Amino acid sequence: MKYMLSVFLGAVSYGILSTIVVHAYGDGYSLGEVVGTQLLTGFILSWLLVLGLQLRSKRAAAKAIAAGETVQTTVKLTWKQRFMLMAAGIPTALTGLLYYQSLKFIPNSLAIILLFQFTWMGVLIHAVSTRKRPNGIMLLTISVLFGGTVLAAGIIEQGISEFNVTGAVLGLLAAVSYSLFVLFSGRAVPAAHPAYRSVWMITGGLIFVFILFPPVYLFNGVIWSSLLLFGFLLGLFGAFIPPVLFAAGVPHIGEGMAGVLGASELPVAVMLSAVVLHEHVSALQWAGVILVLLGVALPELLKGSLAGSKKRQLKVTAAS
Repeated sequence: MKYMLSVFLGAVSYGILSTIVVHAYGDGYSLGEVVGTQLLTGFILSWLLVLGLQLRSKRAAAKAIAAGETVQTTVKLTWKQRFMLMAAGIPTALTGLLYYQSLKFIPNSLAIILLFQFTWMGVLIHAVSTRKRPNGIMLLTISVLFGGTVLAAGIIEQGISEFNVTGAVLGLLAAVSYSLFVLFSGRAVPAAHPAYRSVWMITGGLIFVFILFPPVYLFNGVIWSSLLLFGFLLGLFGAFIPPVLFAAGVPHIGEGMAGVLGASELPVAVMLSAVVLHEHVSALQWAGVILVLLGVALPELLKGSLAGSKKRQLKVTAAS
């Protein structure tokens, strides 16, 4: 139960980010300042965690030597592996840039729904990379997700004319980038400790953002304004807490259940849009949100149903 709660809280943390970003824009801060301070905070917190782990490991090794026990040495990452992880961290920085930029054109509630299209995009990318056609369950899931998105986006109520194309394209590009992040992060040095993988990926993302948006705000005094608070909150809830909680929980509950619990990000973001940002979210849009959540949970629900059906058949066969 604690591992499921860990993944759930990690997803909830992601769900509050867009609301913080909208408030940061309201205070006049730019995209580069928002994303840069977020990753800088995540960078500092992640390195502090790694240093803490290294210190604990050294103390454990010293105790083991004093007790005459065998010391387990951790395998150090090579620079090639570090560069691989840094490269894998670029898509997550790009996701933040595209997603946060979309918030300038479309409501927060719509932006998070468009970002959630990574669920079926990941399936498509996996199918293309492995040259395997998605099965019937995945095709059904994609259909449900698409239908839910149309409802949740408010297209049926407002029509296409009210649909900001620039914001929608940015939101969908953020979903593509996030899909690539999930793909690359799963393949980049999977045997390494999660904390060490995370810290080098954040480092790569930070360097990428600093190249695109030179951090002038670190030297002209702007960082000591409310930007520091926004950056700290975004870094804490976006770049630090979720990766740690996911790393602790996902290996124990499996990727399927993690995907279901991770979907809690969507209703949290939409609810905060309605309550904190006072965005109008109609009943039809809420129905779309529920449909999207159903689409995310569908593969796991059907898998569990099929597994239960097979068990019942085996019991009947054994009894006869």
